[in-house]
Amino acid sequence: MEIVLIRHGEPEWVRDGLNVINPSLTDRGQRQAEQLARFLHDEHFDEILVSPLVRARETAAPVLATLQRDEVIDDWLEEIRSPAWHGTPAEKAAEAYSELSGRPAEQRWTGLEGGEPIRDFVSRIRSGAAAFLASRGVVRSEVDLPIWQIAEPGARIAIVAHAGTNSVFIGHLLGLAPTPWEWDRFVLGHTSVSRIEAMELEDGHTFTLTKLSDLEHLDRADRTR
Repeated sequence: MEIVLIRHGEPEWVRDGLNVINPSLTDRGQRQAEQLARFLHDEHFDEILVSPLVRARETAAPVLATLQRDEVIDDWLEEIRSPAWHGTPAEKAAEAYSELSGRPAEQRWTGLEGGEPIRDFVSRIRSGAAAFLASRGVVRSEVDLPIWQIAEPGARIAIVAHAGTNSVFIGHLLGLAPTPWEWDRFVLGHTSVSRIEAMELEDGHTFTLTKLSDLEHLDRADRTR
């Protein structure tokens, strides 16, 4: 089994000096998405699932068109929910993120004031991932080690989502304990491709990270994070 995790292209987080919530892609982000589509044009996926947020859907659009697939939205892939600061000065978001990064480790779990707590986000993604996998016959064994029972080891699934969503999902598959800085533990560039494959064991499978944040499909001038 292979799960291919794709991050969205560069979003327009700030427009005319004001914060944008659920932004579209920048012009460069659109170029990144087109280059991603060319990179994936000869790959086969049994499923391609997309986050409901605009930046992920716009990234997936050229890929789906190239592969002649319909858009399939999966709501659990939504990124951490930001505070309601749409239309406020860009400095407001910058100051909030700076304050968060300056906290002691344990205090980071509460996240940005007015936004989804990081602890809740991690729990939401891990619960969503477990349900998603179970519905496809992928269930973790009741042992301490990250051993999985996989009904269809040959399946290939692509997911177009976000840095946080993809990072938490990677940690879940690898059996890693969560942290309140998942975005920094796995640094994923815009339209990066990360690949996780199932490795067969005597009593099941375990997941291995075979590629992290592959950006070779992008022109160097278009590589952002």
